[in-house]
Amino acid sequence: MAEKLRMVLAATSSYREMVFAPESVARLEALGEVAVLDDPGDADALRAALPGTDVLITSWGATPLTADVLDHADRLRLIVHSASSVKHFVTEELFRRGLRITQAGQAMAEPVAEVSLAFTLSLLHRLQRFDHAMHAGGWRDGPDGSGGTAVPPQHGLTASRIGVVGASRTGLEYIRMLVALGAETVVYDPYLTDDRAAELGVRRIDLDDLLRTSRVVAVHAPTLPETHHLIGARELALMPDGAGLVNTARSWLIDMDALLDELRSGRLDAALDVFDVEPLPADSAFRGLPNVLLTPHQAAATVECYFEMGAITASEIERYADGQPLQYELSETALARMG
Repeated sequence: MAEKLRMVLAATSSYREMVFAPESVARLEALGEVAVLDDPGDADALRAALPGTDVLITSWGATPLTADVLDHADRLRLIVHSASSVKHFVTEELFRRGLRITQAGQAMAEPVAEVSLAFTLSLLHRLQRFDHAMHAGGWRDGPDGSGGTAVPPQHGLTASRIGVVGASRTGLEYIRMLVALGAETVVYDPYLTDDRAAELGVRRIDLDDLLRTSRVVAVHAPTLPETHHLIGARELALMPDGAGLVNTARSWLIDMDALLDELRSGRLDAALDVFDVEPLPADSAFRGLPNVLLTPHQAAATVECYFEMGAITASEIERYADGQPLQYELSETALARMG
């Protein structure tokens, strides 16, 4: 590195404390000067800080990088997003000016996949139903431990076909875990090739067949116009009685009203970390259903995940400073296929 970099870190103090461990801070400071903006959404402050800046580190709530903002970036060459999706602040202007962008979303893949796996096991073993019944005072001697409708049969992972919708970063981690545990795994993803599927130890399959034949379906597709309500009433009706649906991605992918109808009937089970309205309203019908496992959009929220985001941020800037290829650089074409 011929000269020290000037970096701007636009993130709240609480975010910085959560994401940038002392080791990551030291790595950034070894690369040059780090100026901090406490409000990542303050466009005026960002405009004032950009002149002379080489690297911009963004976070949640980042200011959109419009032409008006980038006009102040006389030396800027790299944007490093210390979280996952960049679509809320990246504009075509960034690529038009030849700026490079990378992000730390890979850190979230493993913990979200772990939660998806935990959800999958819960649905197979009906843990959510037994938990609801026991909190209500029941035990196993009644049809569901509380005098209600009989619990569907329990199944083991290695005896079950698991369907994965979307071979995204998180989808790939989830697939890796399923295959390692011996589950038969089928995948629907229009961009997944047969050769890549073979490398992963899975089989490509169309969406309808996946829904008809999988005991649990886990959704890991990106939020794109073409994936809105990818799974609607017609698709849910294809799922066999007693099947389960896992969603740790975005509710955008599923018609939640249609899902609620199926869950109310008791025909399907579900485990959900994401919802159309967040926080989930206290009177939401999802809350009272014994066949649903709910978590409050927290699948990625491990201590290790957040610190890994900071470590990836530092690593990418180190690579840039040393003239090495970035590990997670985004092209305009790739970004169009990402959520």
